[in-house]
Amino acid sequence: MGDPKKPRKKYETPRHPWEAERLEYERKLMRKYGLRRKKEIWRHQTQLKRWRERAKELMARTDPEAQREREALFRKLYDLGILDKKPEEATLDDVLRLTVEDVLERRLQTIVYRKGLAKTPLQARQLIVHRHIAIGDRIVTVPSYLVSREEEEEVDYSPYSPLKDEDHPIRCEARGESPEETVAEE
Repeated sequence: MGDPKKPRKKYETPRHPWEAERLEYERKLMRKYGLRRKKEIWRHQTQLKRWRERAKELMARTDPEAQREREALFRKLYDLGILDKKPEEATLDDVLRLTVEDVLERRLQTIVYRKGLAKTPLQARQLIVHRHIAIGDRIVTVPSYLVSREEEEEVDYSPYSPLKDEDHPIRCEARGESPEETVAEE
């Protein structure tokens, strides 16, 4: 079962650590999505690799059990929002075409930034870690949390956060206003 004090790594490191092309690609992803470490990219790449391997295994099989497993894989990826097509319309080729950016787009940090709750991806990360963001009424403090399609609409400021107030200076900045403008209007 393993030692509980030493959890298993959830990522695989690159085979060649100094490939200039890969390093530049990872740097672009880190800037675009506000990631702190390349380990975050590697973890999502490893998860994507597992889904692709599963799709390749299922491609080779034709039994009825394989069909049920295909549908379960499609449903899971669709519910996570990673696969755009509905499970009935999806094919294994769609799973094989997925990129790490498709997975990074579903992170809580990215969703908070895209919804306009934060001005930058790095600020989105900070708001999540400092317990200002909730999904429904549940506070989530993990920026890499993969948000499902159902939960996406529920992402908002925590009810206990001072940011819930419309006139909070950070919310004014995120809307592109200065805090003084809102005070002057009243």
